[in-house]
Amino acid sequence: MSTLTEEQSSQKRTFWFAFLFIVVTVIGLTYVKWWPYYHKAILSFQTHSIGDSILQDQISNSFSWSAAVSYTVAYFQSVWKAAVLGILLGSLVQVLLPSGWLLKVLGKTSFGSTAAAGLASIPGMMCTCCAAPVAVGLRKKNASVGASLAFWIGNPTINPATLIFMTFVLSWKFTLLRLVIGLILTFGISYLANRFVKDTPSVSVDKLIEDAEEDKRSFMKRWLASLGSMILYVVPAYVLSVLILGAARFWIFPQLSDSMSNSLIAILIFAIAGMLFVIPTAAEIPIIQTLMMMGLGAGPAAALLITLPSISLPSLLIVAKSFPRKVLVFVSLSVVVLGIISGLIGKVIL
Repeated sequence: MSTLTEEQSSQKRTFWFAFLFIVVTVIGLTYVKWWPYYHKAILSFQTHSIGDSILQDQISNSFSWSAAVSYTVAYFQSVWKAAVLGILLGSLVQVLLPSGWLLKVLGKTSFGSTAAAGLASIPGMMCTCCAAPVAVGLRKKNASVGASLAFWIGNPTINPATLIFMTFVLSWKFTLLRLVIGLILTFGISYLANRFVKDTPSVSVDKLIEDAEEDKRSFMKRWLASLGSMILYVVPAYVLSVLILGAARFWIFPQLSDSMSNSLIAILIFAIAGMLFVIPTAAEIPIIQTLMMMGLGAGPAAALLITLPSISLPSLLIVAKSFPRKVLVFVSLSVVVLGIISGLIGKVIL
């Protein structure tokens, strides 16, 4: 009888923990993402714009630390709420979601786990850096490489709000191209990344669950430990890398002559630049809009359409300890290659 009572109590506690995670997630996303994006969607429909490019007043002709600081400040003013939410959810996913359920749904290297995580990313609508702490949390809970990547990459690349903004501001052709390549990245590349994980002796899901449940510390102690570790690891690398990229953007986004503005070399340069650079959610839209008005060709613009939001140097640093190096190299190269393919397609149809 005592054992049965303890089991029922444990099930109730698990239910309420999971319910609490859902409540925090819904409230956080409503405040940070869903409600603001509803108004931004209306703005994009009425004005065919979602605001100025974050690079519009920042790109200069020479290196400047003051300009780097200005970009860093502008960037974090735009993303700080989502960044805080990402760190919070990344810590809570480790202590609130039931290990058994998480491992059975997202712990396998099958396409099913990758697909489930990719679909779960759609409501998040976070930028790559804000989604990265959640991916770190998933990996700490033994979610598979493919599933964790699908959640991380799916947030920025198949963001439904961004696709709506893009349709009104750029065109449906940009939206279709982004959606197709985004789906390939989220579900295809993430699934293939499982192949780069070292072969290890098979461990049953039941054994992993048993190991995960051995921690008898109180919820508050476990959460504070998780949150503290997340903050100490994420924040310094995040801030420093954004500052460095802000300083280096003159070299990352070079000014091109008219003859080079839609060339294959330009597509290659902007594909690599976009993969490295860091932007807030949907900022690629006004960046592309502004650069095309300044003479950038449709090819490089289409490359940026894919590579700017997908990953960035700061987000790679955030997840660096959570994924094998081969996986991150594979993902980075895949983003660049798909960016180049997008650029070649864009050069013809956009």
